[in-house]
Amino acid sequence: MMNEVTQAPVLNQHNKLEHEPSHTCEHVLNATMVAMFGCPRSRNAHVERKKSKCDYLLDAEPSAETVAEIERKVNEVIASGLDVTVEFVTRDQAASIVDLSKLPEDASETLRIVRIGDYDACACIGAHVSNTSEIGQFKIISHSYADGVWRLRWKVVR
Repeated sequence: MMNEVTQAPVLNQHNKLEHEPSHTCEHVLNATMVAMFGCPRSRNAHVERKKSKCDYLLDAEPSAETVAEIERKVNEVIASGLDVTVEFVTRDQAASIVDLSKLPEDASETLRIVRIGDYDACACIGAHVSNTSEIGQFKIISHSYADGVWRLRWKVVR
């Protein structure tokens, strides 16, 4: 019996280093928004150490109570200590797991799926913490709504 030789997957290059806690928190925030509003993941995101923003396509501006609930739910998931894991799959396999509509045309045939426990799965080549307990606390700084886009400004506090 011969041992099968496995090659390391070939992935697209990543052009920046993320702040791992904030980037992982973005995944939790996106999954929370999808669950609460049935909207797509953020349309636009800028994630940094000091502050971040995500844009969501929503039919109406969330109320102050709903904004507080988003913050509460994200922090609840973070505090639950979910493991962050990675798996490598083909594009076809990934399509049955995650939405690939934002995948760049030049993406490799092998994709990296990042899972946050059973809470979220996303094709992603960025850097992440290994457990949500390493993130810190999610804090909403401000938000605005215009032309169907809700912009959420937030940060991770340690």
